[in-house]
Amino acid sequence: MNKKEKWSLELSEYIMQGEPSRVEKAKTWETAIGLQEVDGLKPSKYLIETAKEHIEGNIDLREVENRINNYYKVLDNRKTEELENSEEADKVAVRITELLSEKSFNFNPTELINIHKRLFSGVYKHAGKIREYNFTKKEWVLNDDTVVYAPYETILPTLQYDFLQEKEFSYKDLSLEDSIKHLCRFTSDIWQVHPFCEGNTRTTAVFIIKYLKTFGFNINNDVFAEHSWYFRNSLVRANYKNFEMSIFEDISFLEKFFYNLLTNANFELKNRFTHVNYEQSAIQGVLKCNRCTLEEQAIINIIKVNSNIKQEEVAKVIGKSLRTVKTRMIEMQKKGLIARKNGKRNGEWTIL
Repeated sequence: MNKKEKWSLELSEYIMQGEPSRVEKAKTWETAIGLQEVDGLKPSKYLIETAKEHIEGNIDLREVENRINNYYKVLDNRKTEELENSEEADKVAVRITELLSEKSFNFNPTELINIHKRLFSGVYKHAGKIREYNFTKKEWVLNDDTVVYAPYETILPTLQYDFLQEKEFSYKDLSLEDSIKHLCRFTSDIWQVHPFCEGNTRTTAVFIIKYLKTFGFNINNDVFAEHSWYFRNSLVRANYKNFEMSIFEDISFLEKFFYNLLTNANFELKNRFTHVNYEQSAIQGVLKCNRCTLEEQAIINIIKVNSNIKQEEVAKVIGKSLRTVKTRMIEMQKKGLIARKNGKRNGEWTIL
């Protein structure tokens, strides 16, 4: 059993126990720790033990952060390269857990920049600062070629444009398939701007998770926890073209990731699939779902977890009014997406 499998198994035990307060915390920790793999970072055993104390309710997140800071302060004179990597992984994982546990969110470039600052303050000197130079990155999936990132002079206006376009976009009555395509493109665009020197993918991931929660989604944390490297590789492929080699921007990898994230679909997310030399015909096709909207899918996900849930509770979870939820669920019944069985008072919802 490798190190990743061990910590994942330890935290998954809390999810299997099914105690709601512990389940939510464990899932958030899995996502926060799993995202460190994007930069090849591994958590320390001390972080896992401290996270378990938080999940069990023995300490709060402030105490978790204090313990991690003190742990590395004591080790300051004995740090190896491995310890430096685990220090970044531990500190950033704690901060991701904090951010994902908070309900507050603003949809604007300032929020993205603030997330970077909170994640990497004390880790990078440039935390929360827009990069001031152009650069390239060799990518394994591109045979060491690079994505073309936005020129540093255009970063802020480009972000402002992308956010304005997204803010003005309406998902109302849009099919789930088209909604996911649009969300993938928005995610891909802000990632390609690459506002920060380092930590760009982790910042983008945290921002997108918090944004998706405003749609009422309870994110499938396993997807980010287990496939964060695939997430980054799919963003690379969504922004790479090479006319000489007949390779074009391909967002299908990112779409599969989002389907698994939002609908609990089961696409196989293998990193080798994203490599430019991989035989693409062997990849499973993208699921088609034109019958439901993004909002309806969020409701379906809630019913999957609790078929006896009341509409008042659904409204609270997705952040909509009770009247809106009642109207939407009537429409969903007419479309043949869900049904009510055994009456209004003691009945349950069924997904068709």
